[in-house]
Amino acid sequence: MVSAQEQPGGRGLSHSLLLLMATATGLCVGGNYLNQPLLDEISRHFGVPVATAATSVTVAQFAYALGLVLFVPLGDMVNRRKLAVTLLVLSAAGLLTAAVSTTFTVMMIGTAVGSLFSVAAQVLVPFASELAAPGRGGSAVGTMMTGLLVGILVARAVSGMLSMVGGWKTAYWVLGVLLVAMAAALWRALPDVPVPETFSLTRVPASMAKAWTRYPKVRSRAVISALLFASMSACFATMTPLLAGPPHDLGPGVIGLLGLLGVVGAFAAGPVGRLADRGLGNRAVASGLAILAAGWLAMWFGTWSVVMFGIGFILVDLGLQSAHVTNMNVVYAQEPTLRSRLNSLYMTTYFIGGSVGSAVAVGLWSRFGWHGVVIAALAFVAAAGVVFALELLRDRRSTV
Repeated sequence: MVSAQEQPGGRGLSHSLLLLMATATGLCVGGNYLNQPLLDEISRHFGVPVATAATSVTVAQFAYALGLVLFVPLGDMVNRRKLAVTLLVLSAAGLLTAAVSTTFTVMMIGTAVGSLFSVAAQVLVPFASELAAPGRGGSAVGTMMTGLLVGILVARAVSGMLSMVGGWKTAYWVLGVLLVAMAAALWRALPDVPVPETFSLTRVPASMAKAWTRYPKVRSRAVISALLFASMSACFATMTPLLAGPPHDLGPGVIGLLGLLGVVGAFAAGPVGRLADRGLGNRAVASGLAILAAGWLAMWFGTWSVVMFGIGFILVDLGLQSAHVTNMNVVYAQEPTLRSRLNSLYMTTYFIGGSVGSAVAVGLWSRFGWHGVVIAALAFVAAAGVVFALELLRDRRSTV
């Protein structure tokens, strides 16, 4: 452990520490996506329908959202170093439970526990923003989001490949062990920053409700991102049956590798964060909405062409990250002393959106197939555009 004052710049965030935190964030959240390329294998292993296996995706999203409500706000009131490391260890325990499961129920419990405590990532993101030098918060958040997104994409790809070597449980064993190692590294490296206010569990709900009502941009940006993530989650929840079925007939390893196309969007997070630091965030959000719509129009043809699906996937992920990283920085800027609670409000709304998107997509897939999913996703994007336009109109009226 080091103190904040020992790091370069006196802010406690050296380049090496930022990269370590970004890596931990990616590994932690990546565990929520291990199962997505493995749904066919999980379904066969436990003897349940694919649609039943796919409910693990929704369970993971809802558990993550619950963790955002229960644990992330504590970052403003308790030692963040201890909080983040404890959550990492508990998340690892959930993954290892899934790895040793012998029934679908136990696997689902392990999935829920791993996702519930994987919100360690959302303790680390605002922590990095706080430790960053003045005027560099957007860049720090962008780097953290790059780590988070690469972690999600690599987890999806690697889980598919590992399943070809040792079965679907292999990925859970590997990531569980990695999270324990990462917790030990963070315990040694994270600075011990004084807690800004005295811990009081009873004050958390009231303070969060007050923040939600007081800051309209927190509400609008959270809803925008939730709708856009609902769109992306619709893809995540149904791309495996689309690509595994005819006419594509792809295996889990190839499906996982296709997910790596989203690296383009992941590495855009850093530059987008710098745009936010320069005051160009609204342009990034508007561009993200347009790119997302174009991506889903391309994916309409995914039933016939893997190439069109790939192009659309790149565009959808790029558009989502352009809006998401910008919106996070807008939310943090509303009240820096409440970063953890504002992040909890924002990310809870965001992942509820993802859960809704997954659930809607699974339901539509069984009745209308891929094209029903695409239409729903475009509706989510259009709704986000309406919310963004209303915010801009409100801002314009307030300056008149």
